Amino acid sequence: MRPFRVEFPQADIDDLNRRLAGTRWPGEPPSPGWERGVPPDYLRELAEYWRTGFDWRAAQERLNRHPQFVTEIDGVDVHFLHARSPERDAVPLVITHGWPGSYAEFLDVVGPLTDPASHGGDPADAFHVVVPSIPGYGFSGHPGEPGWSTRRVARAWAELMRRLGYDRYLTQGGDWGMPISLEVGLADPDHVLGVHVNMFAAFPPQDPADWGELGETDLARLDFAARFEQDGAGWRFIQSTRPQTLAYALTDSPVGQLAWIVEKYKEWTDSAKTPEDAVERDHLLTIASIYWLTASAGSSAQLYYESNHLTADFLRTWGGPWPLNAPVGVAVFPSDVVLPVRSFAERVLPTLSHWSEFDRGGHFAAMEQPGLFVEDVRAFTRPLR
Repeated sequence: MRPFRVEFPQADIDDLNRRLAGTRWPGEPPSPGWERGVPPDYLRELAEYWRTGFDWRAAQERLNRHPQFVTEIDGVDVHFLHARSPERDAVPLVITHGWPGSYAEFLDVVGPLTDPASHGGDPADAFHVVVPSIPGYGFSGHPGEPGWSTRRVARAWAELMRRLGYDRYLTQGGDWGMPISLEVGLADPDHVLGVHVNMFAAFPPQDPADWGELGETDLARLDFAARFEQDGAGWRFIQSTRPQTLAYALTDSPVGQLAWIVEKYKEWTDSAKTPEDAVERDHLLTIASIYWLTASAGSSAQLYYESNHLTADFLRTWGGPWPLNAPVGVAVFPSDVVLPVRSFAERVLPTLSHWSEFDRGGHFAAMEQPGLFVEDVRAFTRPLR
């Protein structure tokens, strides 16, 4: 394992700023608002702030406050943040991000998780925290061969925790981190204490006669899912089928990369007018900068392609049932991209033991509602300690 620090030469920052200044902008859409994509006036202002107001060096310093390492697993360098708790009885916890996310999503929760006593909490709730970057994302290596599905990532995480000397540990994740965390429970059943997810996709039974009695809230969630497939899933279709073609544009244009990311932070969060209603601007631009500076637009999208073209793996990942030994906890945030029906989730998660529904927050829970996120992970874990 090699110590790692986030460091980019000034030439890379200068190149980013030059490209931002020279952006070739499209024309105005026929109607204002976000219905046709990111509005030009908003994106122009955000891109100009990225160029003239955002301080990458300060963001880099913040990233480097926590110990980070790189280790080669299965032929790919895996980058990870590793923050050990001062509490002797802390429980190891591996947290997995998704797309368009990053390990940087969890900067605000590392302190409360590792050292609750210093953040107004109970020392008995402490964790040793490990936050890897999925291969193809950020500072992890970009796989040069096919096959890096969620299952393969899960096996890598199990090996990572073994190398760190953690015999019993918990997994946590949202977005791609959800199936990866569940897959770790399958790959390493003798060592995984529990699995906590802040997003869960549970498809309804094929026969509506098997749906049972559904209330108004559950029916609204099914209707939302159906409408989302029609109007909000374009990013998934292209990344699942032609990720390389998309990569040329996003790797060459920082504004293109920014728009591709920021749209999801608007649609999948508690945002009213802009994503910054839910996620602090500099935090959002830190994540966009990681994608840009590591040229990981295309490599990060490959996970969609891999899962879409390994049919049995894909169906098992999203459809269940999950033959887990470990208990599972689900946290539901109301503005998430997926809002599960509990009765459907119970069909595919036989070990479901914890279910929380919150009145605020969305897809990027650790960034939007770090307090709620931390407390739910603690609550799920207490009976397992």
